[in-house]
Amino acid sequence: MAPTDEQVIDALRPVEDPELHRSIVDLGMVRQVTIGDDGRVGVQVALTVAGCPLRNEITSRVTTAVDALDGVVGTDIDFTVMTDQERENVRRMVHGDPAATAGSQPAQGHAEGRAIPFAAPGSRTRVLLIASGKGGVGKSSLTANIAIALARRERSVAVVDADVWGFSIPRMLGVDRPPVVIDQMLVPPEVHGVRCISMGFFAEEDTPVIWRGPMLHKALEQFLTDVFWDDPDYLLVDLPPGTGDVSISLAQYMPRSEVFVVTTPQAAAQRVAQRAAYMAHKVNLEVKGVIENMSWFTGDDGKRYQIFGEGGGAELAEQLEVPLVGQVPLVPAMRAGSDAGRPIMATDPESEAALAIAHIAEQIDTVLAPTRRSHPELKLL
Repeated sequence: MAPTDEQVIDALRPVEDPELHRSIVDLGMVRQVTIGDDGRVGVQVALTVAGCPLRNEITSRVTTAVDALDGVVGTDIDFTVMTDQERENVRRMVHGDPAATAGSQPAQGHAEGRAIPFAAPGSRTRVLLIASGKGGVGKSSLTANIAIALARRERSVAVVDADVWGFSIPRMLGVDRPPVVIDQMLVPPEVHGVRCISMGFFAEEDTPVIWRGPMLHKALEQFLTDVFWDDPDYLLVDLPPGTGDVSISLAQYMPRSEVFVVTTPQAAAQRVAQRAAYMAHKVNLEVKGVIENMSWFTGDDGKRYQIFGEGGGAELAEQLEVPLVGQVPLVPAMRAGSDAGRPIMATDPESEAALAIAHIAEQIDTVLAPTRRSHPELKLL
């Protein structure tokens, strides 16, 4: 006996849109169901936008759900596209409307009068600002790989590439498509369980971003308020090197952020990195820990070689009175993976560098969790 229309709808209710993570029935994407005498079921699905990049995934999910019903011999899917009004309804359902506040100057936790969701008292998202005193220490590569490591711990993870001049997160993660726009709401692409937004989606890699402060603030505002983040467990923010406008704005927008400072073992890098930490103190952000990158190189003989010296991370952590969260070895495959969009945490999670990064993610997720009153001593690999 063929199923009824209601049974087909009930079977489709658990099926989620792969980008919005909501039921396709509740979103109004299921337009029509037809039941044939031969046991074939027809389903008309309205995509949120024409050319939806995950159309094949939706096809697979709908087919799997309907084919599982007794009496169904096959499923035929017909796609159409939502109207502007339907897209507006979807945006209101999942993202709401930005909350306006009085006054011309943005209040703490607001950007140009629009509420920052991560600054709300009830927000469950931990915001991690990944900072460095200068470029070239591997901050962005660590951000991308730590994000994947947290996702592998079954956490919901998002990344904001706030390095508007040196954006690199999409390339390092291997993102191959831009955000989807639904009624002026940006839906970030997701890869390796990590969603991300970046200036790299809106500017060519070989085109310099020559902006003054107000334009930078506007870009950050859109990244935080116009993007559908869906209340992640973690929001990692890859900061520009140094102590400029972007870092100051983010401190104002998200005052409960946690700062992690990336440095290398050499003393010169450590002295520069401490400036980023002191800036965080100046704007009342908590520095949560230090991460040392390029700590050693393991040769074919199994020995560790401290190419860039040693002790810089530990010394900085001692000065700041925070833990040295972890040390990551210098591994050519990590650099090559970042360049090729094949992050080592995803492609070789058992490698020396990936295990060190997984250890850092574990420390952040457990030992340094803000709900703990006291922190047990961190263990370094």
